[in-house]
Amino acid sequence: MGSIEDDLMKILLKHKNTLVGFGCILVLGVAARWLSGVVYSAAEAQDLIASLSRSALYLGSAIATSSATTIALMLTIVGLVNRLDQDFDIEFFQRITLISKACAVNLMGAIALLMIVTMPVGEFDRLPDNWYSILYDLIFWMVVLLCALSVSIVLILLRTIVELIGQFAPSLED
Repeated sequence: MGSIEDDLMKILLKHKNTLVGFGCILVLGVAARWLSGVVYSAAEAQDLIASLSRSALYLGSAIATSSATTIALMLTIVGLVNRLDQDFDIEFFQRITLISKACAVNLMGAIALLMIVTMPVGEFDRLPDNWYSILYDLIFWMVVLLCALSVSIVLILLRTIVELIGQFAPSLED
């Protein structure tokens, strides 16, 4: 018998649309980074950080809220399913576990992003020359990864809901 992580990896591989969604967002992130070009100076990086931080603040807040809400809803669905007379296979509960873990990671990442974007950005002594470029890249890639994980969570949720509806109303599935 395999570990939960092995079982969850099998679920992910079985539902390739989740990986495709994650990959599409990563490709968009790489394209956006490539289009924005190289950050040439600390002053330019500071301007980019200020611009990115404003949108990352809202996005991080939204991701944290949606992740926390989804975790609470997964707890609710487990309670609801336990009260029903229907038998659900182990894969259903593994998928709920995967959604919950992904939401927890997304929530922690969003909180880390919020902490980073609230750091003051200004002219400070004793900072390495490339500090602002590194900070910009960190914020940018955190945003991309959190968005990709959010898309993956939505796709796993969609599949779970469709299959749950199929259990109760088979004629409505797909």
